[in-house]
Amino acid sequence: MSFTCDISYKEKANIFSFEYLKCILFVVGVEDDEYIYTKKLYSKLITTSHILEDFLDFHGAKKNKEWVFYRELSATIRHLALACYSQRRILNRFKFYFFEQNRYETFKLEAFDTLKILQESIRLAAPVIIEEARRLKINIPDTGYNLSYFPGISSTQQLDHNIDDFNAKDQQKENLTRIASEFLEVVKDFDQLAFYERYDLKKLNELVPEQINEVTIRRYEMLIHNIQSSFDSYVVNTKSSSEDIMLEQLRSHFSVVFHLLQVAGRLLHFYERHMYDIGFKDVYKNVSVSLSDLIDPDVLLDRAVNYCLFYARKFLSSGKELASRILNENMETSTIEVGIPMDRGFHSRPSLLVAKIVQHYGGEVRMLVNNDIFDAASVLDIQWAGGKIKKEEVEIVQFKGDLRALTDLQILAGVNYGEDHMGKGIPLPKELSYLS
Repeated sequence: MSFTCDISYKEKANIFSFEYLKCILFVVGVEDDEYIYTKKLYSKLITTSHILEDFLDFHGAKKNKEWVFYRELSATIRHLALACYSQRRILNRFKFYFFEQNRYETFKLEAFDTLKILQESIRLAAPVIIEEARRLKINIPDTGYNLSYFPGISSTQQLDHNIDDFNAKDQQKENLTRIASEFLEVVKDFDQLAFYERYDLKKLNELVPEQINEVTIRRYEMLIHNIQSSFDSYVVNTKSSSEDIMLEQLRSHFSVVFHLLQVAGRLLHFYERHMYDIGFKDVYKNVSVSLSDLIDPDVLLDRAVNYCLFYARKFLSSGKELASRILNENMETSTIEVGIPMDRGFHSRPSLLVAKIVQHYGGEVRMLVNNDIFDAASVLDIQWAGGKIKKEEVEIVQFKGDLRALTDLQILAGVNYGEDHMGKGIPLPKELSYLS
């Protein structure tokens, strides 16, 4: 079976450009500076530009002087529209999120300003696209789409929530324990990127793409998406979740962080792949310069880091305490008795390994030495406990809390907390491989 046809490349270029150019003409024709593009328009821009870009790539436009700029403009529209679509979703859904009232008013204002900035980038590119299409002798549609073709998605009507999906109570607790733990792991990992403040342009150029790039952010996007999907599959449709405001709040944190990472990923991809000087041939540099004349790469970089990643960290941080509460309310708990590390007691290495196990699961675990209680997630607390153990010649201690952590602590104690009788480290069992 053959999938080829006799239509010429130029005729196909007209066909694959038609709906795309109708969208672009619509953008050119919008004279109201206050008009905010709808998700349907962004969706149409995404699909039509993607189809055109694939067509041009298939025919080698990236390596053709005549067509490379038209191809790059279609990629520009696609990535900006993808970023705008996710950004518009944040704004559309924000009033349905369960956040503390008035806590994120500044964020909402900045979210709207960011959408306007990205929308303006599309608007600036639109007339250049029409001009480039004319240069290539591509047929320009007589008119763009009518305004009524792109209605907003929001309405005042909400359908009744009248479906409940009951899960077993024990299964619900198990799922919440796992999901909250996974979220806390992402928070801890993301914190290492240190988006605690806004960065100036010099620092941004030092960070991107060497330290922060599309690949890094897409990984976090995937992790949060997996957690959100798991929540929606195993928690959100249960009767208890609709009655428990904390679960709705946690789901809101998943959602807003996911969409912020989506926007950041799209902007970083566009910056790194289409605007960053990667040392290719002069023709590519010329295209990059032409795009930079249209769309300021510094502005995109600022929005990717100083808006998307800055607020992603804020929402992850505010969700951390919530996830910890949910985890500790739903995890299975127990108490174990174990011996102390032989010969040297709870010095640096065994204290660190105990704390890392507890931190890995995120649930609360207490270390009980006679009548005193210590935080088993704190290396310093465990070493303080070690002093009491040595002074009072204690041989057995208790750990109380998250059963998952206790299981691994028992394994650790079974190998003398990872040390031989001389206090040197020994290989740990495979169950504790995450401590390496």
